[in-house]
Amino acid sequence: MKPGEKIKLQREDKKLELKEVAQRAQLDEQQLARIEAGEVAPALGTLIKLARVFGVRLGTFLDDQEETGAVVTRKGENGPADNMNAAGSQPHENLAFSSLARQKSDRHMDPFLIEVEPGDEFNSGSSSHEGEEFLYVLKGTLEVVYGKEKYELKEGDTIYYDSIVDHKVSATGTEKALVLAVVYLPV
Repeated sequence: MKPGEKIKLQREDKKLELKEVAQRAQLDEQQLARIEAGEVAPALGTLIKLARVFGVRLGTFLDDQEETGAVVTRKGENGPADNMNAAGSQPHENLAFSSLARQKSDRHMDPFLIEVEPGDEFNSGSSSHEGEEFLYVLKGTLEVVYGKEKYELKEGDTIYYDSIVDHKVSATGTEKALVLAVVYLPV
């Protein structure tokens, strides 16, 4: 099931109108309708806002299998990527998020492999939300704008930050960036 379908299911399960969810998440109602219909791919920031509105984990929209205990994900078994776009309002999907803990229920962190094409951004403008993020650059180069600071991260570099501070992450250089990202959102 695609993220838009899961968003619609959450909204309907909680008996909320589209307009009400859009207002609570500070989103444009038409944009939310297009996301639910699968016409546009949601941005990570949009998913985070919706997770807060519904009181669910971010992973609810990307996976949510029900296994307790340890979960091992072998190379090549992390499943298909959930594609989304940087701005959340364009039909072009330019980010590929692959969950690394798809089967783990009731987790507090969401680990992802994220592929970012050169020039693409995780966010359009900057983003801020509750929680924390950890990024580890596996391939390529990233630019991270965090508050008023700017960091260039190369292969093997990491950054850990409080997500409440405005931040923007983009791929730089000529090759695709591959990033291990761990997102924590308090529920």
